[in-house]
Amino acid sequence: MGEVYKARDTRLNRMVAIKVLPEHVASDPQLKQRFEREARTVAALNHPNICTLHDIGRQEPSTDGGQTVDYLVMEHLEGETLADRLTRGALPLGEAVQHALVILSALETVHRQGLLHRDLKPANLMLTPHGLKLLDFGVARGLTPDLSDTTAQLTRAGTVMGTPQYLAPESLLGQPVDTRADLFAVGALLYEMLTGKPA
Repeated sequence: MGEVYKARDTRLNRMVAIKVLPEHVASDPQLKQRFEREARTVAALNHPNICTLHDIGRQEPSTDGGQTVDYLVMEHLEGETLADRLTRGALPLGEAVQHALVILSALETVHRQGLLHRDLKPANLMLTPHGLKLLDFGVARGLTPDLSDTTAQLTRAGTVMGTPQYLAPESLLGQPVDTRADLFAVGALLYEMLTGKPA
């Protein structure tokens, strides 16, 4: 959720990605809370294959008007998404297995923090010159009731969170999920990487 812009951090002289909460949803308290939850989620994760969050901020309106803008400043990644790569066909066996192992390693960190990603899909995996990076924790939730209370309040009953073709059956049925739901998505991703076709 949110528009992403490429920018230069002039203090540290580096390229960054700025994810901005869109104006049309900025006034919705639930969507704004989900945006802030994504920031807290990403900030808690430290893994070389998870996109790094550098900062979070709010730009207040100028004296001549405008709206408050909330934003995340993240690591800028060069490369292409796995979704873009798959438009050219299946990956070689070794490359697909290596990507799956990297995803599993990143997920181990996510799960150890007591979180589920819940939206693993090719568009949320960036292939960079330095390796694969896991992106977009906008629908992540906690594994335990205390970590997931906020998410439960933000997710309406019967609402499927994530991309259906990568979701475990229990997710699609609205049943409770655990880390196995993310692992199911990795299996679907591996199948797609090996065949060039969605599972």
